[in-house]
Amino acid sequence: MAATSERISAAGKPVVRWGLGHLLPKTAITVAARRGDLQGQLIAASRNGDPFPLFEQLRAHGPLYRGRLAFLTASLPTAREVLTSNDFRTGFDPSQVRGVLGRAFRWAADDELLGPLEPPSLLVTEPPDHTRYRKLVTKVFTVRAVEKVRARAEQIAAELLDRLTDGHRVDLVERYCALLPVTVIAEILGVPVSERERVLDLGAAAAPSLDLGLSWRQFREVESALASFDRWLSSHLERLRREPGDDLLSQLVAAREDGVGLDERELKATAGLVLAAGFETTVNLLGNGTSLLVRHPDQLAMLREEPDRWPNAVDEILRYDPPVLLTGRSALRDVCENVSVAQLAEGKLPKVVTSRTADDDAWASH
Repeated sequence: MAATSERISAAGKPVVRWGLGHLLPKTAITVAARRGDLQGQLIAASRNGDPFPLFEQLRAHGPLYRGRLAFLTASLPTAREVLTSNDFRTGFDPSQVRGVLGRAFRWAADDELLGPLEPPSLLVTEPPDHTRYRKLVTKVFTVRAVEKVRARAEQIAAELLDRLTDGHRVDLVERYCALLPVTVIAEILGVPVSERERVLDLGAAAAPSLDLGLSWRQFREVESALASFDRWLSSHLERLRREPGDDLLSQLVAAREDGVGLDERELKATAGLVLAAGFETTVNLLGNGTSLLVRHPDQLAMLREEPDRWPNAVDEILRYDPPVLLTGRSALRDVCENVSVAQLAEGKLPKVVTSRTADDDAWASH
């Protein structure tokens, strides 16, 4: 009887996780979009169409738009207020959900799967754990270390570009945009050259873990990739403990604050976040930027004539056509008196979703 119950539980929990985390939100968003809700329309358009005209409609409602599912803003000051406020948190905390849904979330949770939006990821960790966590990470990711990574990234970029000068048409995303970040990340994590292709495949398969509304098949593929990456990372961390290198992950394994370092789960979460958050976003930034420059030759000509504008151009590309169009925060408490933008809406702010700021065709010249 116990064995049968365990089998039913093992088979049922993934279904419940998918239903609560993807099917239910996707259904709610689809219904909201059909009823004219801008948030629902924006999420739908970001997958299958052009979401940017909707931003103009969003801005027409003022700094804060009250949707059926959340509050939204396309205002830079409003977004900055929320993103820098301690009254809001990243991610979703199932422990705060009451009733049947809350019990279902907690029953179906898989503590072995460490996604980028699952504790102890830095994205969703709050003080005092976040403070301790960050102290250890900043011991390793110092200004000097980052500058060293920058120099190495420039060298890798130049080497990859040199390989493209063979006169043949190439897939730029495959041959450059993807290889640059994965090579840099592999060196940060101390991944042997012989295992980098495997890590790239795992990272690409797990990247949709940041997305909402996955199909059942996509969801299972993501969970499988996360489990495979976790197993690989366990052996990799053990290897780094035995044979530490000069990579940043080896240094993080050894880092201590008051004699205490990051535990196994925290190390895995940090490595996974570097891979998941740093890989796909960089690929898309490079691809979007290249596409924009091709479509705006006047801006490309300006950058060629005045290369000192490149740092600003990168910032403008991130603003104008970013890899991430939407991000969200959940209120930890009633913020009507603590956050000025909340005074623009009645009642509490259960969630605020931010989007890109106003676009401008002269994005490189500003």
